[in-house]
Amino acid sequence: MKRTAVLGSAGTLLAGTLIATTLAATSASADGRADHGSKAQSNEQRVRDAQAAGAALAADRAAGKGVDWADCPAEWSLEKPIQCGYVKVPLDYAKPNGRQISIAVDRIDNTGGASARQGSLFYNPGGPGGSGMAFPRRVVTKNAIWADAAKAYDFVGFDPRGVGRSTPISCVDPKEFVKVPKADPVPLGEADKRAQRKLAAEYADGCQERSGWMLPHMTTPNTARDLDVLRAALGDRKLNYVGVSYGTYLGAVYGTLFPSHVRRMVLDSVVNPSREKIWYQANLDQDVAFERRFDDWKKWVAANDATFHIGDTAAKVTRQWDTLRATAAKNPIGGVVGPAELIGLFQSAPYYDSSWVPVASLWSDYLAGDTQALVDAVAPDLSDTVGNAAAENGNAVYTAVECTDAKWPTDWRVWDRDNTRLHRDHPFLTWANAWMNLPCATWGTKQQTPVQVGTGRGLPPVLIAQSERDAATPYGGAVELHKRFQGSRLITERDAGSHGITNLANPCVNDRVEAYLLSGDLDRRDVTCAPHATPKP
Repeated sequence: MKRTAVLGSAGTLLAGTLIATTLAATSASADGRADHGSKAQSNEQRVRDAQAAGAALAADRAAGKGVDWADCPAEWSLEKPIQCGYVKVPLDYAKPNGRQISIAVDRIDNTGGASARQGSLFYNPGGPGGSGMAFPRRVVTKNAIWADAAKAYDFVGFDPRGVGRSTPISCVDPKEFVKVPKADPVPLGEADKRAQRKLAAEYADGCQERSGWMLPHMTTPNTARDLDVLRAALGDRKLNYVGVSYGTYLGAVYGTLFPSHVRRMVLDSVVNPSREKIWYQANLDQDVAFERRFDDWKKWVAANDATFHIGDTAAKVTRQWDTLRATAAKNPIGGVVGPAELIGLFQSAPYYDSSWVPVASLWSDYLAGDTQALVDAVAPDLSDTVGNAAAENGNAVYTAVECTDAKWPTDWRVWDRDNTRLHRDHPFLTWANAWMNLPCATWGTKQQTPVQVGTGRGLPPVLIAQSERDAATPYGGAVELHKRFQGSRLITERDAGSHGITNLANPCVNDRVEAYLLSGDLDRRDVTCAPHATPKP
């Protein structure tokens, strides 16, 4: 995914899918007369059955109504010939005749004409909280990687429930949300931990106060149901879909709930769909993967010391990072850049190879005496009401979906134990990630049990793509989904770690994605590709 940077509740600028666990406990009564776990499971099944019936009804209605397409509003920055519209979906699929919310959707017609058209291609870039509305712009901007797919498919983007131009949610005033500098995410003692816990609890309360009516329904299964309604509204008998990062989990849940509705599905940079990973444990796994990829980048910086002059060994680069971080902790650079802001800026390098040169260049300029570029990269524009609202909204949706999707530990001692242990060897992201997710410990809405992702009747072969050293979605997630989706094929990009590899130039990956989307062709076996080109300064 290409995820908009967002500020965590405890003030850490974070971008991406930061991911958690479910411990679905069942219990029997002391006298043995009732199995409360079985009753709860039976009730959950009744709710799921009602939601399935509601989703089918909503899709039938949408198929009959369609979408009233029009030119996109100018402020959406989606140029002609892209068209925009809205589709109504139930807030609660168990009550399909109840309150409705709006899902914003846009499209651009296929470029190959009627004879080449294979339907709509839906796209989700990740999050949770990311907007997919920019996807049709790949046609307008003549993106070469997607040009042949654009001949066959209308490119369709959408804002998932709660996001942006759809019926949105909010947890805090956007101007307060973007203010910097924030507290150092790495605690120096118990007082720092108490302060961060207070911030997280206040953020959870703010979500309830500002958006409590939507929170019980801000789940991945409901977003998957929305996607099926969109499919029907656009007149597609079956879904063609590309999901990146969190978009892979949305795709995995959709494929489980609606296996016979899938035509083609590409899942790139995969969230581990195991119930034991969604979402607490997956975030802990991510801390380890980010440290490894951060080390990869530091080695690259050292190898290019003639350009950046930061250090000619990885150890020297690490010492420079420690010095920079300590400087910012003692006195925020330019009054703006503290440790939290540094992590938010620098984490884009382990996230995306495209950030390697820009982040190293900012660091190099700072060491050469230019602090303003670093400040400008972090400082918010408080007059940018639209941008600030989008940042706050993205974080609100991220938090709402992950906190409501699954059960999280409520005992602070569990969080403290796990993150203290991890931080010892993986200090780059661990505590920042913990504070971002800690609102889930005091979440005011009932937390659900994740979908048991697996192969249902009618699911066609799915194409999975993953780099080996991905920080945001570690490689094990792709392996796990590959096991669960029978007949799927896995493309592994060896010795690479950028996130969202279907958007990078690598013919070994690009050609296979294209062949699958255009003709359904898959290799007889899984494929390992050489890495895409390493960035050059």
